[in-house]
Amino acid sequence: MSSQPLANPSQPSRPLYGGQAVIEGVMIRGVRNYSLAVRRPDGDIFCTTEPVSTRFSGRMRRIPFLRGVLILAETLWLGMKSLQRSAIIAAGEEDTQGEQSSGSKWAMGATMAIALALGIGIFLVLPLLAVRLLEPFVASLLVSNLIEGIIRLVILVGYVAGISMMRDIRRVYAYHGAEHMAVHTYEAGQPLTVDNVRRHPTPHPRCGTAFLITVAIVSVAAFAILDAVLGTELYWRVLSRIVPVPVVAAVSYEIIRFAGAHRGAWFGRVLSAPGLWLQRITTRQPDEDQIEVAIAAMEAALAADGQPTPNHADA
Repeated sequence: MSSQPLANPSQPSRPLYGGQAVIEGVMIRGVRNYSLAVRRPDGDIFCTTEPVSTRFSGRMRRIPFLRGVLILAETLWLGMKSLQRSAIIAAGEEDTQGEQSSGSKWAMGATMAIALALGIGIFLVLPLLAVRLLEPFVASLLVSNLIEGIIRLVILVGYVAGISMMRDIRRVYAYHGAEHMAVHTYEAGQPLTVDNVRRHPTPHPRCGTAFLITVAIVSVAAFAILDAVLGTELYWRVLSRIVPVPVVAAVSYEIIRFAGAHRGAWFGRVLSAPGLWLQRITTRQPDEDQIEVAIAAMEAALAADGQPTPNHADA
């Protein structure tokens, strides 16, 4: 679950950092670099940094709505790469993923494409097919779209809750909480210590979980408008669930960005509420070892970007 850097309204000169939980570790995406910290089987923390690919940066990243599509693509690519690498390190195998071959990049791209296709099929098309069975008993197209949206939310919540029963996923959710707590600590300008990190909550308004539930909510309005324009033929309705995905994602990102920048205002809290609620499932309280990994990842990303840590700048 990933969040992206935004401008800090209270401290404009300090960029915000986001990250993602991986297998026995945390990835932090910085301004120009990202870090990966993973707990090895022997207890040591593996930590490395790499520059962020220029494919997802540049001027286009500052253009509203277009930046949401770029950030989504980067999050999927970087997240998949970090997950694969962390699984190797956590298993105690030699890390050979620092420089990926063209073959491994193609394999990762194919894996990501398959995952995207499955995600679109399960979370976007399946609810449409399910609601089609109920439409003979529903008098209004608007009501049909609302039912479809509810089915989509049920599938999303059921999925994240269901996988939380798996032991390995519970550990990933704990690292997810540790990542958020470390980001909170940095944003508060506090030294990155275990005790300081423990004082912060596990949910964060810029989390990728918040993005997912925002997409589900925004899609209700988007698909209702498209159904009214294109008609109710199944062919057009299926296409209307797939083709506009980048636009829905772009709008959802702007909502998350706006909510994160205005988290102290009532409207910011309202916009953040669904994502924060869902994070009660997708984050868990981490133990001290997991917090140490999150701190290592945060400090490494800051150092790679040449940013002072709160330990030195504010302590």
